[in-house]
Amino acid sequence: MSNIDIPMTATEHAEKRADERRRIFAILGASSGNLVEWFDFYVYSFCAIYFAPAFFPKGDPTSQLLNTAGVFAAGFLMRPIGGWLFGRIADKHGRRTSMMISVLMMCGGSLLIACLPTYASIGALAPALLLLARLFQGLSVGGEYGTSATYMSEVAMKGKRGFYASFQYVTLIGGQLLAVLVLVILQQLLSLDELKAWGWRIPFVLGAITAVIALYLRKSLSETTTEEQRKNKEAGTLKALMKHKAAFFTVVGFTAGGSLIFYTFTTYMQKYLVNTAGMPAKTASNVMTGALFVYMIMQPLFGALSDKIGRRTSMLWFGALATIMTVPVLHALKDVTDPYEAFGLVVVALAVVSLYTSISGLIKAEMFPPEVRALGVGLSYAVGNAAFGGSAEFVALSLKSWGMESSFYWYVSFMCLIAFLVSFRMRDPGKEGYLVHTP
Repeated sequence: MSNIDIPMTATEHAEKRADERRRIFAILGASSGNLVEWFDFYVYSFCAIYFAPAFFPKGDPTSQLLNTAGVFAAGFLMRPIGGWLFGRIADKHGRRTSMMISVLMMCGGSLLIACLPTYASIGALAPALLLLARLFQGLSVGGEYGTSATYMSEVAMKGKRGFYASFQYVTLIGGQLLAVLVLVILQQLLSLDELKAWGWRIPFVLGAITAVIALYLRKSLSETTTEEQRKNKEAGTLKALMKHKAAFFTVVGFTAGGSLIFYTFTTYMQKYLVNTAGMPAKTASNVMTGALFVYMIMQPLFGALSDKIGRRTSMLWFGALATIMTVPVLHALKDVTDPYEAFGLVVVALAVVSLYTSISGLIKAEMFPPEVRALGVGLSYAVGNAAFGGSAEFVALSLKSWGMESSFYWYVSFMCLIAFLVSFRMRDPGKEGYLVHTP
């Protein structure tokens, strides 16, 4: 039998182009909601410098930031619950339904923070309500990651899954970038006193409004699961998920290091440049805006690279390079005085992190079958992310307050070593995973 390729007919060619357009539209639709979710979530971190005294008026700047970081970390503790809840919804009732509910919840959380009275108005109830809003948002984001990662991985075209699925982190980083950009604009338009008094509320209002737009876009998405898969009695159950324990704990293992270093060089880095390197807040915001923009552009490039070299190889390079470079880069940033030098160091670090983040959602989705895919991706990611990623700022600031800041550098490096060892033991999901035979 000959292996000569038979040219497609005009009809087949048109159908292929139509299918590609449908898949790209679906990825854009899912990405829009992902961007809004993460914009809302990260606005808290970037605006904390300004609203921390309003909710935690006692103590020095480090202790105030420590309190807001604690609330930030508490939001992460809701992620495993969100990962389980929305993963179950996505596997039992469809990915689209789950994504619509999660973005609606994020809208509510942002609106609550935007309207919160301060400590001066209602006393200790103010930080308590702030915590409640963050827990609500943490639940939402815990479900968003797993469901959107699953959906985008299932929609992405075979042979180009690394490239297309990388847009999850394009929009995730884009959410961070927009949060920084909004803050930079506000810094130019408002005085420091105005930002601390009421200006910090504006980004949360914007987040709530854009969430409504994302909800509308997600209503038009096509579903990637079949009715038969959703009616499977084991769909979305922990019992069925535990049949894939090896995949679950593998994801937890490399997520721990990947999330920790990601949050170290993104959300915490702005505070680090201000609080440790002594850089002015505006300068630090400008540095991080530029660095995040470059980081965002890198995602499709590294995603496409994974299509060529394999997911496992990408993860091995990430683990090895992150283990080696973390301590020297953070030490260099501690003493940096030139913002251009700071920019270069952060970009180098983020290039290494891109080996992981560009395929973060895809490599997890490839490791679970469709009936527990959203649950498997969401819950395993949320456990590792909540324990290590969400606590990054809190651990860093705590060690700094104890005079042991450099210990944090070694902690990050050690967790990246764990990610390397876990990746070394696993098979390549891009070649042997559950999406291999999916068109």
